[in-house]
Amino acid sequence: MPVDLYMSVFTEFAYRLPTNIEWHVMTANSNRVRLTAGRIAAFTCPPGKSQAFLWDTDVPALMLRATPTGRKTYAFEARLFGKTLRIGIGPIEAWTLEQAREQGRNYSVLVDKGQDPRELKTQHQAEKEAQRQQAKARALTVGEVWPLYLENGRPKRRDAWKPRYLEDLHKMAVPGGVPKKRGEGLTRPGPLYPLLALPLAGINEDSLKLWHDKESKSGKHQAARALMMFRGFLRWCASQPEYRAMTDREAGQAPAIVQNLPAMTRRTDALETAQVEAWWSGVEQLDNRTASVYLRALLLTGARREEMATLRWKDVDFRWCKLTLADKVEDSRTIPLTPYLHHMLVGLPRVGEFVFASSGDKGHIVDVRASHAKVLKSASIERLTFHGLRRSFSLLGEAAGAPAGAIAQVMGHKPSATAEGYRPRSVDALRPFLGHIEAWILKQAGIQFDSASKPGALRVVEGGK
Repeated sequence: MPVDLYMSVFTEFAYRLPTNIEWHVMTANSNRVRLTAGRIAAFTCPPGKSQAFLWDTDVPALMLRATPTGRKTYAFEARLFGKTLRIGIGPIEAWTLEQAREQGRNYSVLVDKGQDPRELKTQHQAEKEAQRQQAKARALTVGEVWPLYLENGRPKRRDAWKPRYLEDLHKMAVPGGVPKKRGEGLTRPGPLYPLLALPLAGINEDSLKLWHDKESKSGKHQAARALMMFRGFLRWCASQPEYRAMTDREAGQAPAIVQNLPAMTRRTDALETAQVEAWWSGVEQLDNRTASVYLRALLLTGARREEMATLRWKDVDFRWCKLTLADKVEDSRTIPLTPYLHHMLVGLPRVGEFVFASSGDKGHIVDVRASHAKVLKSASIERLTFHGLRRSFSLLGEAAGAPAGAIAQVMGHKPSATAEGYRPRSVDALRPFLGHIEAWILKQAGIQFDSASKPGALRVVEGGK
């Protein structure tokens, strides 16, 4: 055969090679007609068959599938990379014939390009889901995450929040609007409450500055403390994989906010030696015996107010004269029970599990500010906080000549806070130092006390200076 004739035949043969879909049509079931509404209605699955197909001539890859139950659906079938590709389109009740043909044509275009419509559909669904999740994330509010923070956001190296700090976190975010326990009117919302409605992703330098400027008008120091607490919330969110992408951890540290914070002055309030007698006298005159003993216990031990308020009877060892207090740094610490404090505790009524019992919800004394205010007024002392009583113990202990390390250990200070190269002492080793401090404070208060007297038979002679 001449070369020119051979090339002509080969070109004609190559030109007539079928596409993927045409090739499948050539090998498909010969049951092929132009689909119409009538033919679709009349088509049924023959007896003994599990399914039957009727192919369309207008869109060769479109077929009608019928089952013995009478169900009829449109489907697309073609060959892709040497394998049969079948995709369901939908039931005849949901798709018109023209809609099914249009879908078939779309699938055909993709297959001829070497693309699998199923993979494109999966990709499209994944993109839609990603968009939905992003929209959901953008709508996630601080108020939805805040309870999770209170439950799981405990400080590092601790099993749980400090009860008082956790209570403050709750108070900072209360909605307010409830009758005041003291006075008339309704309570105000907590400083952090306005932030709860904002999207977490919307917390940035601008939104926080706007919030802080507004809250500062009601109280600069309260707003500053609320900001510090909210910084902790942002740090926790940034550490959680599900919230990290939508959290601006540095928002609360923006210069525009920090430069307007009030100066944090270190409090130095404490009882002067000359004020001890007037303060002690005012405390003894309180009608509330529990509050009176509680305030004196704070001065005689240097304990934090929450540590003493939550003291339980089971943690008071009257036999071996020891107190076990819940500690801020460690889980607990044990200190000597000094003679005068021993006498005062024995004289308290045993109501419930707490030493300083109260009829309130917590079962123990919580707020004695009103009682202490009466004491300060009667003693003509302008200002003295509860932490000032703790500071007073330290200063009076130094004046009594006790070692700084012993004072710090009794108070529950971190070892690095001691001045003598921290050396832990046993309870028995602490006992003479704390007893000496107590005796020195009683002397300044004008109290003569027989430390050898039987507990419960307290004999106090006032004015014995």
